[in-house]
Amino acid sequence: MDHQELKALDSTYVMPTYARFDVDIDHGRGATLYDLAGKEYIDFSSGIGVNSIGAAHPKWVDAVATQAARLGHISNLFYTQPGARLARVLCERAGMADVFFCNSGAEANEGLIKLARKYSFDKYGKGRGTVITLRNSFHGRTMNTLTATGQDVFHNYFFPFPDGFRYAQPTLAGVEEVAGHDVCAVLLELVQGEGGVLPMERGFVHDLAVLCAERDWLLLVDEVQSGIGRTGTLFAFQQYGILPDAVSFAKGIAGGLPMGGFLASEKCRDVLTAGTHGSTFGGNPVCAAAALAVLDVLNEDALAAVKEKGAYLRERIEAMDLPCLGATRGLGLMIGVDVKGERSNKELAAALIEHGLLVLTAGPDLRLLPPLTITREELDKGLAIMAQALK
Repeated sequence: MDHQELKALDSTYVMPTYARFDVDIDHGRGATLYDLAGKEYIDFSSGIGVNSIGAAHPKWVDAVATQAARLGHISNLFYTQPGARLARVLCERAGMADVFFCNSGAEANEGLIKLARKYSFDKYGKGRGTVITLRNSFHGRTMNTLTATGQDVFHNYFFPFPDGFRYAQPTLAGVEEVAGHDVCAVLLELVQGEGGVLPMERGFVHDLAVLCAERDWLLLVDEVQSGIGRTGTLFAFQQYGILPDAVSFAKGIAGGLPMGGFLASEKCRDVLTAGTHGSTFGGNPVCAAAALAVLDVLNEDALAAVKEKGAYLRERIEAMDLPCLGATRGLGLMIGVDVKGERSNKELAAALIEHGLLVLTAGPDLRLLPPLTITREELDKGLAIMAQALK
């Protein structure tokens, strides 16, 4: 099958919900990918942060193949080794008490909302179920998580939206302004991904944690994009000096397979009891085996290297002094780049992709999420393409 045949097949049978670039990706290794015609691309996108250890990592391939040959699925009515082992590793490395496994970031954030509302119901009864989220946030595409998303651009078409959410500016005064007796939790991203790669102010996060503790609101952290090593620690909250009541994860956890979940603190470990929540595919043995391989690769040395690579990438981009790009921001290998001049971020992304560098957009700017295992050689190749395409 060539590119045109693939496009025709896709346009005939796949719902047109994605504005695809005119590119196919067929195979790759690490952060180097190839299309059907053999053209090479350097990957600064990692499938929107999913391919955390790159394409076809040998440990990941071996773990997936070995587990698939042993047991593909059985359901959560029975115990399996990969899920239990993965739970222990995540809890120990995150400093949390227990974990719930599901299949996606939106489902993980749905779980956070249910956890907070049941915690409040068990302790205070009805009438205390409102979740405060932040302006410019993004939490998913299910009805609840879409409503929780603090961007008006996403709030269209699908009326009526569920009740129980309120939006605040990312300041303590902003949160207190919308607070009330009906609030049970605050849900936030420590680095707003889809909103433009915007890290939260550390002072605000600390003050918010204190406020939540005082009012017995759960502090819920959405780390669907920033978690699993993306910022240079296993979770971004570990760089902010807080311990959330619960934290969601997805994207990079299984290195390319669909998996998500949320971790709960000791305070919340027994809130969701038998029958109150579930997921048919959650903790699937193959996905769990893949996640164990990912976490094995992302040891402390690898996470330290993520910070170094992120600093190198940002420094080199700013040193190019390109007229269409400005300052960079972010944590680790979660990087936003200001777009200047007349060309939009989508136009710049299209030019970079045409020249062989896969990038993303977020808000009005560019977003870079390379595989965490990207080599210095691959970084330099990508930077050279950027300089050539945008000079």
